[in-house]
Amino acid sequence: MPRRVQIAVFAVLLVVLGYMVYSRTRPPAAASADDALLGFQPLSVENPTLRLDLLDRMKQFEYQGSHRNIFVATPPPPPTPSPSASRSAVPAAPPPPPPLVVPATFFGYVTDARTGDRRAFFSEGDDVYVLAVGETLLGRFRLLQIGNNTAEMEEVASGRRTTLTLEEPGPS
Repeated sequence: MPRRVQIAVFAVLLVVLGYMVYSRTRPPAAASADDALLGFQPLSVENPTLRLDLLDRMKQFEYQGSHRNIFVATPPPPPTPSPSASRSAVPAAPPPPPPLVVPATFFGYVTDARTGDRRAFFSEGDDVYVLAVGETLLGRFRLLQIGNNTAEMEEVASGRRTTLTLEEPGPS
């Protein structure tokens, strides 16, 4: 490409670049007021008089709320109890918790002849668990004590205790 053609192409590109910069940086042309009024549609109101009865009713309105300052972060004072409610409402004691139910049966134990430690046998369905004192059954119940006919269990989460009695296996 000859040198003259390159200079001509470069000059045309500079003119296009200058126009683009000018068009991007100049402020937009303001719309005239006539253009804004062309799309105006007035509202259709049958009777444009003021409703004075509604204004009077709003003037007579009184706030019946707690009169709490909404700009203060402290909680509002507790409501004062009415005399009739304090006489009739006696706080009832909460009901006792339901009895603790262990979903396994205690069906036996064994004593180690050398150490004297006992291990208890529990069954849940087809599963059999062998536990020493302090171990947990089903991840919820801790074995506290093994007696001759009983096993004392404690629910780990709540600390409630129950005693399971030895159940003899039925005929197979």
